[in-house]
Formats: sequence, C-alpha cells, structure tokens
Amino acid sequence: MDKWKELFPTDIISNFEIFNYNHAAEIIFQSFSDEFDEVIQALRSLHITVAEITKAGGNQSPIPPKFSKILDPLQWREIKISGDLLIKFYPRKGKRSGIFSDTAEAEKTIKNYIDGHNIDFIKGRVALDIEWNSKDQTYDRDLFAMRTYYECGIISVGIIITRSESLNEVFKKLGVIEKYGASTTYMGKLIPRLDSRRHGGCPILAIGITPASITDWSE
Repeated sequence: MDKWKELFPTDIISNFEIFNYNHAAEIIFQSFSDEFDEVIQALRSLHITVAEITKAGGNQSPIPPKFSKILDPLQWREIKISGDLLIKFYPRKGKRSGIFSDTAEAEKTIKNYIDGHNIDFIKGRVALDIEWNSKDQTYDRDLFAMRTYYECGIISVGIIITRSESLNEVFKKLGVIEKYGASTTYMGKLIPRLDSRRHGGCPILAIGITPASITDWSE
C-alpha cells in the first residue's frame, strides 16, 4: 500500500477509491487537520439508497446535498472569484517605440482576466468540488478553477469527490446505466485529466464513491 494511504482511516480506504496528486493527501493531513477530519466525517456520513440512485434528474440528484448537510454547518462555503490583470512596463535601454513610446501608459489592465471561477466548497485553504452526474466537461471547469485559485495563492490543495467506475456495474443491474452515461462525471473521466496535468501544480485529492456507500444494495 502507498505510504500516504496510511494517513486515512481504514474504513475510508476500504469504502472509497482515492487518488493522490502532487502530495495532496500529505498536505491536507499535515497542514489542514481540521478540514481533513471534516471531510472524513462527510464521507463516513454518506449513505445512498437505491431509490436515490434511480431517481430522475441529473444535477438535481439528492446525493450532492448530503455533503452540504454536513459541510455547511462547519463553515465550508461556495466561493466565486473574479479579477483583473494589471501589467506594468519597465523600459530599460534604447529608444522607446511601440508599446514603450513616449505616449504609452506605463501599465495596462486586462479586465476580467479571472472571471467567474466557482468552487462548491472552500474552508481555509482547502477547496472541494462534488461531481455526481454532470457532463464530464465539468471536470475541466473544476480543475481550471482549482488551478487558478492555487496560482492566485488562495488555496493550497483541492479535493474532487465523484463516482467510482465500480458503480457502473450497479447502474447496469438497476437498469439506469443510460442515466449515468459514458460522458458523465465518474473517475474514469477524471483520472486522464489529472494524468495530463490539467490541474497544473495544484495538489488534487480525487475520491471515488463506491457501492460500499449504498445501504440497501447487495450483489
């Protein structure tokens, strides 16, 4: 077993699928212990029923609100940021021309350089997104947002909780696999994006919800 997995309680390792990028697990455990414990609490509290899985409606699924019920009272908040980019010019030698002409301003502002980046939950310097059954392109938005927050010095680490690919067999047996299609958010769509470093340097912990969270399901 990878050394970092020893940071997690055994029941979490047994019941969830976990992938660790850029030492995210170590950073959360060592530097943000309160946030780490609260995420563990939310995962332990996750109990899904067959009726909830088969309920109609993609993003209206009752699964994501289960995390809000735990995390909202603990002061995890949905955050959106925007910002302008201020560029300053410092001509050094030679005749000024073009952008460095005598009439040119010494600085330039690009409006809305960072615009509308949204993350489901942030507490301290830890960001958390929940993706149960959205279009898989949503991962690109999530990873870009976390990367931006990280590069702006707002967060130190990100967590994405999504479906494990192992749930697909359950969906097939329940006859709802078309609802949870190949182009929706599950770990098989997230890992290639993480492997290709779409999150940049931002440490990311990817957590997959497995059949172990379904209280009334048995093979």
